[in-house]
Amino acid sequence: MLAAIHSATVLGVTGQPVTVEVHVGVGLPAFQIVGLPDEACRESRDRVRAAVLSSGLTWPSKRITVNLAPSGLRKGGAGLDLAIAIGVLVADELVAPECVRDLVLLGELGLDGSVRALPGVAPMVACHPELTPVVPRASWHEAVAVCPEPMASRVRCAATLTEVLESLEHGVWPQPPEPVDELDLHLEGDLADVRGQPQARLGLEIAAAGAHHLLLVGPPGSGKTMLAQRLVGLLPMLDPATALEATMVHSAAGVRTGRQGVVRAPMMFAPHHSSSMVALVGGGSYTLRPGLVSMAHGGVLFLDELGEFAPTVLDALRQPLEEGVVRVARAQCNATLPARFLLVAATNPCPCGGGPPGSCECDEVSRSRYLRRLSGPLLDRFDLRVGVQRTRVDDLLHTGGGETTATVRERVMVARERALARNGVLNAALAPSMLDSCAPLSAEATDLLRNELELGRLTGRGLHRVRRVARTIADLQPETSQLVEAEHVALALHLRVRLSAASSRSAA
Repeated sequence: MLAAIHSATVLGVTGQPVTVEVHVGVGLPAFQIVGLPDEACRESRDRVRAAVLSSGLTWPSKRITVNLAPSGLRKGGAGLDLAIAIGVLVADELVAPECVRDLVLLGELGLDGSVRALPGVAPMVACHPELTPVVPRASWHEAVAVCPEPMASRVRCAATLTEVLESLEHGVWPQPPEPVDELDLHLEGDLADVRGQPQARLGLEIAAAGAHHLLLVGPPGSGKTMLAQRLVGLLPMLDPATALEATMVHSAAGVRTGRQGVVRAPMMFAPHHSSSMVALVGGGSYTLRPGLVSMAHGGVLFLDELGEFAPTVLDALRQPLEEGVVRVARAQCNATLPARFLLVAATNPCPCGGGPPGSCECDEVSRSRYLRRLSGPLLDRFDLRVGVQRTRVDDLLHTGGGETTATVRERVMVARERALARNGVLNAALAPSMLDSCAPLSAEATDLLRNELELGRLTGRGLHRVRRVARTIADLQPETSQLVEAEHVALALHLRVRLSAASSRSAA
C-alpha cells in the first residue's frame, strides 16, 4: 500500500514543504530512503524501526521504500522521523489514511519512541499555513509563536510516538504546555559600571540611537569590551516583524528562542577571531545554515580584536552591512538570510597593544602595517570611530559611577521615536535621496562639510554617513530642530576620525 504524509525541511531560514511517500509491498525485507537525504536523514530507518518496536507495534517484514518529494531538494536532519514512522504504519494499514490527511508531522524519534525537539520548527510550521502541525511537546511554544490566528490554536504536540498514535485513533490530542508570560532579558552589566570614558559613552549612545556601526580603538584594559557589552541594554525590544525574522533564524540555527518561543529582546553575539567565513555569514556544502550575522539580526554583533580576524572574513561583512541580508549561493540551491545588525568592533592601536603612556615600542611602519589589515571599504562603513584612552586614576578610584543604562536608554528611546516619526526608518537607514528632506543642513554645516570634501578627508559614502550621525546627534538634544547645525556636524566628524588618528590618541 502507498501512503503520503506532509512534512517539511529547512533551507537557510525558510521552510520547504516535503511529502513523505511510503510504499510497503511484497519482497525481501528491506528499508530504503530515496530523494536526496543527507546522512542524518538516511539514518532515520534505524531510529524509526526501533521507535515503532519500542511503542509495542509490529514492524512489517516487507520491502519498504520511502521517497522524499520533491526529489531534487536536499533534505537534512532528523525532522522527518515522525512522518516516516506514521507513513510506514499507514502504508501497512495500521493507521487510517484519513487521520493524517490534513496534518504536518514534524519531529525526531528516539529509540524509546519519544518525540524530540528539533531545530527549524518555526520555519517548517510556517511553510504549511493551511494544515495542522504536529510538533514535539518541547517545541510547542516555538511553533505557536510564528503561527497567526486561527492557525495557532490548531498546533498539536506530543511527547511520544504512542501519544501520536492514540491521538490519531481517538481524535483527542494531549494538552499543550502552559503558556509563559515572562520575557527573557539578560543584560551584561550596567553602563554605570564604566568609569570615565565620556567620549566612548557618547559614541555608544549615538550608536544605539541611530543604529550606527561603532569602532572602538584603544589599548588593552581601557574598557572597550566592557562598553560594547552594555550596548544591547540600550536597544529597544524588537518590533513584531523583526522578532518574527529573528525567531526564524534562531530556530533554523538550533539556538534557544526563549521561554516564549519567540525572540523579542535584541541579542549580542561575539564570535572568536578564529571564526571561519561560513560560521560568520552562513552557508555550508549541503545545508545552508544561518551564520552569526543572521543570528544577530535585530541585535548586536561584537567583533573583539578586529585586526586578528582574517581579512577575507571581514570583507565578507561589507555586503550585509549595506543591504541587511546575506545572499548565499551554491551549485544546487540559493538562500537569502536576514542580517540587519548593529556592528560594534574593538581593536588595539598597534601590535603591542599600546600599553601605558610612553611604553609603546612600535614604530610608525609596524603600526601602519597593523592597521592596514583592515580594508578601507570596511572601515568606511563604521559611522563612528572612537579612540578609547586608559581610564584616569581618579575615575578608577571614584566610588560613584556614571549614568545608568536605564537613564541613557530613555534618551535613546526618545531619539529613535523622533527619527521614526520623521523618516519612517532609523537615521542609519536613511537613503541618500532622503537626506535633504530629513536632515537639512544649515549654511554653516554645509560650509564645514564642503571643506572636509575639498581636503579629501571625506568620501561620498562618508559624507552621507556623517550627515546621518549628525542627524542622530541633533535628535538626542533635548530641544531638537529640523536643521542639522554646524555643532552637530563637527561632533559627527570628531567621532569619525581616521583610524591612524584614533590609534595615536589612544596610545598617547
